[in-house]
Amino acid sequence: MESKNIKAKLHYLLWYFIIFSVIGLIIETTYGFATMGIIESRKGLYLGPFCPIYGVGGAILIFALDKFRSNKIKLALYGGILGSVVEYVLSFMLEAIYGARFWDYGYVKYNLNGRICIIYSIFWAILSVVLIGLIKPKIDRLIDKIGKDEVEPEEIKKNKFKIATKKSFIDIGVFSFLLIDALITVWAVNTYQNRVINEYYGIEETNRNSIIKNIEDFCFSNEKMLFTFPNLRVRDNDGNEVFVKNMLNEINERLN
Repeated sequence: MESKNIKAKLHYLLWYFIIFSVIGLIIETTYGFATMGIIESRKGLYLGPFCPIYGVGGAILIFALDKFRSNKIKLALYGGILGSVVEYVLSFMLEAIYGARFWDYGYVKYNLNGRICIIYSIFWAILSVVLIGLIKPKIDRLIDKIGKDEVEPEEIKKNKFKIATKKSFIDIGVFSFLLIDALITVWAVNTYQNRVINEYYGIEETNRNSIIKNIEDFCFSNEKMLFTFPNLRVRDNDGNEVFVKNMLNEINERLN
């Protein structure tokens, strides 16, 4: 990675995030089915099939640990530590952005504030060894094929204007989609949380634009949000962390 220029590094960083976010979603979905016998959404973004914790973790692990690829012991040790730190920090960041927690390991032995646990630290260690040693070379070859530049370097040098390549357009398009997806996710989660909390405590919504409310109720209905983020948590008036789905169940019981 050291020999690559800034533009190339950003290209790889973007696609590491995309690829590992998708792989992470597959892993989480499979794990959920294996442990609970059900298939449920483990997405972290509203639109795309992404589990961002894996995307961020995978990208950081590669950039930070690639230099240790010849030493498997250091790779596993540093990978376990770094992966846990990333997961711990992201837990706080996501909670600050969305006002809710997306995972809680409080039920697992040897956890730290429910945000990380020894099992997943070991997982990060194993993943680092497999990632750097086996997966990264294959993914690098795949990324190299994405939007391969059709303009030769000599042609770019001759042209006094900067030539936007096919690769650049693809990267900008994908990054723009991710940014829009993230903004919509924040909007959706905040709308969903506020609506459920108000319904739960019988608070009447006021000062909301009717047009925006109709859009939110249609696009971010309780049914759609419950399907997309089934394990979303919020804090009640007593400061206790509760599942939004449990609050919805109580609301439905009252109505029935």
